Amino acid sequence: MSKKKIKKKKHESMLSRALSGMFTFVLAGIMVYGLQCYSASDLKFVQISDVHFSTRNVNTSFKLTAESGKILDDVIDQVNNTPDVNFVMFSGDLIDKPFEKELQAVLPHVEKLKYPWYVLFGNHDVCVGGYLTKSLYFDIVSKHNENFNFEKPYYSFVPRKGYKVIVLDTIIDTRITSNGNIYPEELKWLDEELNKSKKDIVLIFMHVPITEPFPSEGHRLLNAGAVQAIIEKYKNPIGVFQGHYHASRITQKGNVLYVNSPALVSYPNAFRVITIKKERKKVVFDIRQKDTRETNIRNLAKMMVFSSSLYTGDEKDQNGVYEIQR
Repeated sequence: MSKKKIKKKKHESMLSRALSGMFTFVLAGIMVYGLQCYSASDLKFVQISDVHFSTRNVNTSFKLTAESGKILDDVIDQVNNTPDVNFVMFSGDLIDKPFEKELQAVLPHVEKLKYPWYVLFGNHDVCVGGYLTKSLYFDIVSKHNENFNFEKPYYSFVPRKGYKVIVLDTIIDTRITSNGNIYPEELKWLDEELNKSKKDIVLIFMHVPITEPFPSEGHRLLNAGAVQAIIEKYKNPIGVFQGHYHASRITQKGNVLYVNSPALVSYPNAFRVITIKKERKKVVFDIRQKDTRETNIRNLAKMMVFSSSLYTGDEKDQNGVYEIQR
């Protein structure tokens, strides 16, 4: 072979390797970008329910209210050490007694959260006919939370593109009761919010649940059927996150996932971390239940309930991966 041909062949080989290297570099860049875009569409949030914070050093029949601050501090520390949380939702009964001093006492604990946090009303949060009204409660919270600037007891926000959070007020504030209700004006607003969010993954938070983890005439949502009918007429992925019953249950009905979450103040003394992943043809909800690390308190709480399994549910009610087709 002539020197000219050998030189030409070497040149072609070098060019081929250079092009191959460039192609690999570009492909790697595309893959990294794709992975970044994919992870950017995920959402992770924490639901903490039924804290029942109290300044009184007294436990009740099954609520460890005297330990409520210690449990809350432990959970806040766990959340702060959980990476990539988009927001934290306290889904009702943040305080055990509806007094301003109790709300002012719990907020320094909650303010330790390094992630955006939000609250909604539980039946223990509002003083019927008393000083701590819903408007005063929101006004006090807003002074401690730069992300919280809502005027109505029900509201919505966008935590990330492609997601809508809808927060409902289920609390009757005209009489003392553990039942809940959603009034016509709010039902109309819920329908409008869902109608505007047909292309989004919708996360609904409420205290008194649509789906009861166990029957309780004195705790149920009085117009649960009407609320459920509005939600289930929409076909995009919807997760409904509830509290009030202090129990873990997860029920899927088509494109709607109903999640009843446990209490912090009573057994199983736990909270939830939920990660949502968008895939091409489905949305995946990865739900994890996390216990307080205050094991002595948790063991005591277990002794104080009649049936621990009533509140823990099955394993699928505590941890599970649930898929909703898009």
